[in-house]
Amino acid sequence: MGLGSAKEMLEKAAAGGYAVGQFNINNLEWTKAILQTAQAANSPVILGVSEGAGKYMCGFKTVAVMVKAMIEEMNITVPVALHLDHGTFEGAVKCIKAGFSSIMFDGSHYPIEENIAKTTALKNACDVLGLSLEAEVGAIGGEEDGVIGGGELADPAECKQVADLGVTMLAAGIGNIHGVYPANWKGLNFEVLSAIHEAVGGKPLVLHGGTGIPDDMVKKAISLGVAKINVNTECQLSFQQATRAYIEAGKDQTGKGFDPRKLLAPGTQAICDKVLEKMQLFGSVGKA
Repeated sequence: MGLGSAKEMLEKAAAGGYAVGQFNINNLEWTKAILQTAQAANSPVILGVSEGAGKYMCGFKTVAVMVKAMIEEMNITVPVALHLDHGTFEGAVKCIKAGFSSIMFDGSHYPIEENIAKTTALKNACDVLGLSLEAEVGAIGGEEDGVIGGGELADPAECKQVADLGVTMLAAGIGNIHGVYPANWKGLNFEVLSAIHEAVGGKPLVLHGGTGIPDDMVKKAISLGVAKINVNTECQLSFQQATRAYIEAGKDQTGKGFDPRKLLAPGTQAICDKVLEKMQLFGSVGKA
């Protein structure tokens, strides 16, 4: 099937009362694990790439070529979007040129007028090329790959201004944060989410910081218009724990030299398990 924009899959999710998972990739093994899990679950999927991860993987063009080749070689038939996560304006332009099918411009730290102007410029380019575009209002709390947000609550009126530009999806701060949630976290602000959902007229909403949010909150957020949920930290932790257990058990010592494929296998399987768990929670299994 190849890469596609996220527009159709998110519109279907919003209409069907479920959400599509965005799972960030960091290397070939992570990409393979997520793609094969999506195919087995017959679920649409979004592969997220931060600017830091793109640099680590030798540039956005390398990432795009790798993902497209893997989709072909693995005979992936479910909808797949390759998406820039929390991109700068310059990073978004690079991803458009590199062959990504979806981009996020995070203009939440700009004054709303500048956020709108930059988002509009990218929206016009995405429309011409058939790409999907995610915008953000109200910075997401915590830190992810060097991107720091203060955990603001988005203004529904500003959300409407950005949604009215015709973006594909909108990320809005509702008390969610990146990384592991602290013990004193107050939870998602559903009053604000409900107001945003009403203000944007059914535009698919995005929930960042999907790691550790209680299942009941996730389901309620989906009922209030969230059609895309990002998960990264939970996959990182699952990979770390499985790899560490494998090493501590001494199973990486084969006597025949170091084999990275064996070392990475337990962590890769842990990612498969975590991705499937989240797809089941989001309700996207069988929706491809």
